[in-house]
Amino acid sequence: MIDSLRKIAPEVEESALRDDRPLRDEIDLDSMDWLNFIIGLHERLQVDIPEADYRQLVSLNAVLDYLAARMHDGPPSAPPPDSEP
Repeated sequence: MIDSLRKIAPEVEESALRDDRPLRDEIDLDSMDWLNFIIGLHERLQVDIPEADYRQLVSLNAVLDYLAARMHDGPPSAPPPDSEP
């Protein structure tokens, strides 16, 4: 996740990030940077993040928790193939 942030804000110091503070404010991301960050997470982790969920991704902890839950659930299972001949 930090790699995705660094692509947008190369000056990000991981050790300086507080996991409970608003991430966008902490590293001064505008709305386009934030969208690029979300897209980067999606591409890197193959996790769908619907636009309706963006408001949940406030802090570093919130992003990590959200991603952990989405990655744990995995993609929806495909229905079993028909067993009829």
